Amino acid sequence: MKSVREQPVRVNRACLGAGWLAFLLVGGLLLTLPGALWAQPGRKQVQEGNKLYEQGKYDEALVQYQDALIDDPGNVIAEFNVGNAQYKKKKYEEALKAYQKATTLEDPLLRSQAYYNLGNTLYRLGKLPEAILAYKKALELNPNDEDAKYNLEYVRAKLKQQSKKQRQNQQQQQRQKQQSGQGQNQKKQQQNQQQQNQQGQQNQQQQQQSQQQKQQQSEQKQNKGKQGQVKRLTKEEAERLLDALNGKEEKLLKKQRMRGGSVRRAQDW
Repeated sequence: MKSVREQPVRVNRACLGAGWLAFLLVGGLLLTLPGALWAQPGRKQVQEGNKLYEQGKYDEALVQYQDALIDDPGNVIAEFNVGNAQYKKKKYEEALKAYQKATTLEDPLLRSQAYYNLGNTLYRLGKLPEAILAYKKALELNPNDEDAKYNLEYVRAKLKQQSKKQRQNQQQQQRQKQQSGQGQNQKKQQQNQQQQNQQGQQNQQQQQQSQQQKQQQSEQKQNKGKQGQVKRLTKEEAERLLDALNGKEEKLLKKQRMRGGSVRRAQDW
């Protein structure tokens, strides 16, 4: 895409010519008012400023135009040329102020050129919607201005492109924000899961320790109970023991009877 047209129309050649053309018109008025306007305040400074402007000496030209405004504060032609010099110096804010004043020019063609330059300045300042309005105004005053038509379409396309890019950037930022939010949520879930796992492990360990303690306590109680108990005989064991005791007693009685009933015999010699 091409850039906004600034040459050879107005900002360079025609802007230069605007001051020159304006004074041609004033010169034409001299024909009807002989000698009346040759002494118009600021005219000499504007002419000198235009010569310096053609030589590329924009700072010096600006001084001349500003001197013209000191002599004639309402000199709109001088304001127009101040805008040209400031534009060349890339001081677009100052050029904007001057061109805004120049849009009050009575001549429709000059006023159209002022709006055209105003549109270029607004474009340089990045104010595309305002630049579009300025080019439209220039075309209202001069419908045959091909450069104004070109710049109008160019800036419209540029604005559309910027709007599209802005929407894409917003969508991308929204996606990044969503992804960032999802990432944070996922990270938070992972942290929560880890905490739950750790808590579960701790609870399990505590349960195991508690069960072990209960088991140890139970075993200790059982051992103490066994130590304090006297072993009991079952009925069968008691009967067998009693029978054994009775048998021993009978044997003992028999031995005793045998000893008491026996007679010793004398031995023969």
